Amino acid sequence: MMNLNDKPTIDQLAQLFAARKDSFDDHLLWLSQTGEVRLDRLPPNSHEEQFEDHLPSMRARFKVYRRGQGFVGRKAAADTEFVARVLQTLQQEWPAARERDAVKVIESVE
Repeated sequence: MMNLNDKPTIDQLAQLFAARKDSFDDHLLWLSQTGEVRLDRLPPNSHEEQFEDHLPSMRARFKVYRRGQGFVGRKAAADTEFVARVLQTLQQEWPAARERDAVKVIESVE
């Protein structure tokens, strides 16, 4: 588990990415109202807006990481520059995200 209130590390975020398979599903990286960072698979034929509706605690999310694009999985987790950019973006967005009720959509970091 990773929480932005508990001095998150690149290694913690890399573990989230490594735990998923890029070739199987689309994935959504999101941030809860408590600061927890999650990387969840999207059910087949679903849209990220539907995911938001089922998670009222969501405060921010990245655009969907589409299956087969290389942004999720062990290879993505090994790209420390990519993971560092994602972590930096999460940390920059967190102060404003925790104060709002609506979900902020963050442009994907590549």
